[in-house]
Amino acid sequence: MNSEGNVEGLAADLKLNLGLKCFNEQESSFGRLKKEEVEVKELVNYSKDKRLDMTHPVIKQTREKPRAILGVLTERIMTSQPCPVTNKVRKHGNAGANMSACVALSGKASMKQSGSTQTDSDVSLKIPEYTVVAFSLIELKVKRNGKFELCLFSNNGGFEKVRSNYEIEEDGFMDLVGDFDANSPLNLNKELEKLSSHFQLLSVLPAAKRSSLLQLLKTTMEDREAVSVLESVLDQLCEGETPDLGDLEESERETVQAILDLVDQCVGKDEDEIRSSLLSAVHLIVSAMDGMTDEGLSVLGSCCSPPVLQALQILVQHVAAGSGETLSLRDAGLAVLTEEELYQRTERLFALSNVELTRLNEDAEFTVTSVICPGHLPLVMSIAVNGLASLG
Repeated sequence: MNSEGNVEGLAADLKLNLGLKCFNEQESSFGRLKKEEVEVKELVNYSKDKRLDMTHPVIKQTREKPRAILGVLTERIMTSQPCPVTNKVRKHGNAGANMSACVALSGKASMKQSGSTQTDSDVSLKIPEYTVVAFSLIELKVKRNGKFELCLFSNNGGFEKVRSNYEIEEDGFMDLVGDFDANSPLNLNKELEKLSSHFQLLSVLPAAKRSSLLQLLKTTMEDREAVSVLESVLDQLCEGETPDLGDLEESERETVQAILDLVDQCVGKDEDEIRSSLLSAVHLIVSAMDGMTDEGLSVLGSCCSPPVLQALQILVQHVAAGSGETLSLRDAGLAVLTEEELYQRTERLFALSNVELTRLNEDAEFTVTSVICPGHLPLVMSIAVNGLASLG
């Protein structure tokens, strides 16, 4: 820094100028690259009837992560010789100041100051030969018995969830009853009766706790992935495992913690069995939500006010009874559905679950048709509605 001038004054004007220039240069030479790839068609044929060892430590540890997915390396590009990479950074800066003053007592003062600086830095490294610089993967969809499928489209892989004796998942669909056959006629009333104790347990919780839990689940329904993550975490908790919440996004971690706090607030210190039952009941609802279609879940989320949920529960009970009874929107509990938009939403929710509501006339009379085809959708919708209604 160089400075010159003299000062004779009590007040001054100051002007300051700063400048900085930065140059970044990178040089690299990968030379001749080598490419290796797998013939996907042959891989598909080879993998038929193959099984993974589900007891292997790597697979066990991988399954503990909610978003963990196994994959097969199908293509890679790698170096065939050592490759130098050099990064050069040059920074050049300058600064200047000009101060002048005029004093009433016929005095003048001025000072100028300026300076510049430059820094250089070079970083070099060498990439060894046979280093992979690009690759492609095919995700695996792994079943509980170790069988797996290759997913030709991304974001479809993952592990089939291991559930308790009243919950199983087959071929990626949520089947919440142990003896439920997705291709057989559905006895909805019988299946719901098996789960009634869960709904009853939730319905006797303090009103404030039920309301808070309902709001948490409603918020979760706005994000399909958040529902799946919550289901996976609750699944591990119900199995007595300790999930790693550090892998979750902040909002997901907060939701899980809020649910656990609510459950803890509803039980005493030595009531581990009741706590476990409450977690199982919440898990049942979230599992059902996770088994619904994306659109069905979205529609249900828009119907999560207690009066609407109570009306949906009445309709579900009539569907389970299978009588095809004619109902009226003037009936007790169904009046809320006289609002046309709500009725259309309800009609859409049931249609997405393979259940048909048929409007008989403009006088608000309609029938509830039983399941129009076999499958898991009527069951998971009914479980979700009953569970959420028990919190209303």
